[in-house]
Amino acid sequence: MMGKSHLVISTGVTLSAMSLLGHAITLPAVAVAVVSSLLPDIDEPNSMLVRKAVPEFLLRILQVALIGAGIYLYFAGIAEPPWNIALALLVGSVSFLPSRRLRHLVMLLIALALFAFADAYDPWNYIAACVLVVASIVPHRGITHTLYAVAGWGALLYFVSLDMNDGGSLWIAGSLSYGLHLLADSLTQRGITPLPPIPFKLRLKLMSTGTKKGNAVEKVCVMLTLALVVYVFVLTPSLG
Repeated sequence: MMGKSHLVISTGVTLSAMSLLGHAITLPAVAVAVVSSLLPDIDEPNSMLVRKAVPEFLLRILQVALIGAGIYLYFAGIAEPPWNIALALLVGSVSFLPSRRLRHLVMLLIALALFAFADAYDPWNYIAACVLVVASIVPHRGITHTLYAVAGWGALLYFVSLDMNDGGSLWIAGSLSYGLHLLADSLTQRGITPLPPIPFKLRLKLMSTGTKKGNAVEKVCVMLTLALVVYVFVLTPSLG
């Protein structure tokens, strides 16, 4: 399912369900629901979340920096010939990696920066850094598309929000939105493996992402979500 559909469906259903259950809809809860709706796809370099977080211009900056570093290593005299040539070519050649690999590299560099220089944002800096490291090394629809990830993300949000004045519902918003993303992916031909190493696949085979039928299924799900949001946040208050 496309990222924009995940964003609307997971966020809309999560906030609607929270409202119906009597949980406060705070700005942090909304932000967590939005991020969590896309978070499972952080293991896919071309996903909506990763493309927004690591746009093309950052990749171009990294490529230029790597080429510049290669030229510097060649002339700096750090290594004797021919090792200076080999070192320069090794560093410079990284700039010609495919965009997917370059995004993984950027994610790792951002993670290192968060570990090293973002103490003021503790514990969110460490959380984000760990997520980036894991996402850059695991395969798509691997560990991030399991119930283990839902439980881990919910538990992480729960413990982080204990000292926050308006953080009581963050773990609910995060785990529910994350879980809804996985449920939406279970509609596809590929499905998900929710409890590896158990080989069971949750796969309803209703659609394939990017196909005409897939687009139609996504539109129906989005329209149903919007209808639910209107009912919960527009019609229900007026009826009361």
